[in-house]
Amino acid sequence: MTTHNPDNERIKHKYCAFLKEAKRQSDVSVDACAKALNRFETYARNRDFKAFHFEQAIAFKRHLASQRAQRTGLELSKATLHSTLMHLKHFFQWLSGQPGYKSRLKYSDAEYFNLSEKDVRVATARRHQKAPTIDQVKYVVRSMPGTTEIELRNRAIIAFILLTGARDRATASMKLKHLDLIANRVDQDARDVNTKFSKSFPTFFFPVGDEIRQVIVDWVGYLQSEKLWGNDDPLFPATCVVVGQDRRFKVSGLDRRPWASAAPIRGIFRKSFSNAGLPYFNPHSFRNTLVCFGEEVCKTPEEFKAWSQNLGHEKALTTFLSYGEVAYERQAAIIKNLATPHLPSSSVDDLAEALVKKLREANTHLEA
Repeated sequence: MTTHNPDNERIKHKYCAFLKEAKRQSDVSVDACAKALNRFETYARNRDFKAFHFEQAIAFKRHLASQRAQRTGLELSKATLHSTLMHLKHFFQWLSGQPGYKSRLKYSDAEYFNLSEKDVRVATARRHQKAPTIDQVKYVVRSMPGTTEIELRNRAIIAFILLTGARDRATASMKLKHLDLIANRVDQDARDVNTKFSKSFPTFFFPVGDEIRQVIVDWVGYLQSEKLWGNDDPLFPATCVVVGQDRRFKVSGLDRRPWASAAPIRGIFRKSFSNAGLPYFNPHSFRNTLVCFGEEVCKTPEEFKAWSQNLGHEKALTTFLSYGEVAYERQAAIIKNLATPHLPSSSVDDLAEALVKKLREANTHLEA
């Protein structure tokens, strides 16, 4: 059995370049598409894409639905099925217009990769996003040790993400120069910081408590005073790993370089919440925490707009649709409260005025 098809490899390379350069998709999105194409090719035994027929799409859907995830051993989720099939659909639609494929493929044949409407609704349904409370995060920060510089860094990372709502990839690429403790601001400059969609925007510290801000102040002071690091050094440096005398790898403080990815940050979160006896919340869940907090403290549309911009959202509607959600407990309280009839403020005023009038009439009657 052939392990690859040269013609397929060439056209896949061309399509990936099209996604990245023309469609401006991220490397993560391009990799997801390449994975979907590899799944289809493996199923089709590397058959030439020119021989594609809509019956292949139907059979592949059945095959994919019967597969199980390697990590969990469970059936693939509807979301995984949907995303994989949509990558394939878009690829074959594009392929049907390419030289050498136009006469062999039909644009409409790619439609057979569609899931049923029911499965699409299941795959794209919004689920309740679990997020920690601010008190829970503060408890985790307080319970973290702060003896070594590694421990100080780990505690500062969790405090920083709560204070700024920065994404983990952006946090991993921050430099000291991006933080302004006098203005209580961090500049998420896309020229240096790995922000989503490469957007640049300032973030002012969210009002989550002075103790959280102080953790960052102490950490920056340590880097500048004890380590003598400058503005171009990483705010959260990677762990330095060396080979010991026993020829085994061991941790040796901080390295003067940033992390290559955000994976170590997620590991710090997982370990810290576990040590505190709390369920694991990933770094991104802190953004949900801040949105829920903003819904409580913001009293005007302008205030919530500013809160939304602070999270890097150009439109407040993005914050509402992607993050804004009434917590289950709050939802129950609101519905319960609505079951109790409330007099409008004007009715209360009218009632009070009527009572005062009655009392005056009663006093007049008694005096007469």
